[in-house]
Amino acid sequence: MKLLIDAGNMRIKWAIASGDGWLCSGVTPTVQADSLAQGIAEQIARQIPGAGLRRIRQIWASNVAGESCALHIRGIGEEISAQPHFIAAREKQCGVRNCYAEPSQLGSDRWAALIASWHLVQRACLVVDSGTATTVDALSAQGEFVGGLILPGIELMQRSLTSAASQLMPSPGRYAPFPQNSADALYSGAIQASCGAIERQYNLLDDDRAPLLLSGGAAQLLLPHLDWKRKVAPPQVEDDLVLQGLLLMAREADCC
Repeated sequence: MKLLIDAGNMRIKWAIASGDGWLCSGVTPTVQADSLAQGIAEQIARQIPGAGLRRIRQIWASNVAGESCALHIRGIGEEISAQPHFIAAREKQCGVRNCYAEPSQLGSDRWAALIASWHLVQRACLVVDSGTATTVDALSAQGEFVGGLILPGIELMQRSLTSAASQLMPSPGRYAPFPQNSADALYSGAIQASCGAIERQYNLLDDDRAPLLLSGGAAQLLLPHLDWKRKVAPPQVEDDLVLQGLLLMAREADCC
């Protein structure tokens, strides 16, 4: 069994994989990273009869949550005598070429998501991950990561304004085409800004048949507001792109 870990700023998503699929999976808030091992062990006990942490042979992790989270992941490795593989972006891996000026500076989560996306669609596409930040990354028809955007996520956009402007109070808003109160204006502005960036990047692909893959906690918030009427295929929501990419990397390493 392989343990796959996607450690983000707000959530740690994980899955136990065997072969090509998940045996079980779960989510732990990043602020509770110290309970990660216990949560995984309990989930395995419930969903995989007779198994335990020690059945895990490999750990593959994308960690953008900092060294404290990495320590807890290493702790799991020490418990099962398996050194975790913390991935980093490369110039080429699993059929995807990284055209970043310095390939290693691309975030490990973006790299894993790009690899998973390429294997899902095998053609030019746009890959969007919307969480604390929203990333909008483009793959060419040859599997080249040609570049992408990073912008604040929906919650972060609103929080940055309410913290910087004393007259804007943090409060939940709803989407409206023409908002008539500040809470709705903040929320709708964040949605429109995010969708606008996605749609503009998509248009730069100059291919109305290119798939759009949405991932991350805010994917379902963005989905209804994307202007996709003139496009051939509707956006695809893929919840576990980073975990899928980690599994592909692990499989490629096993074959070497």
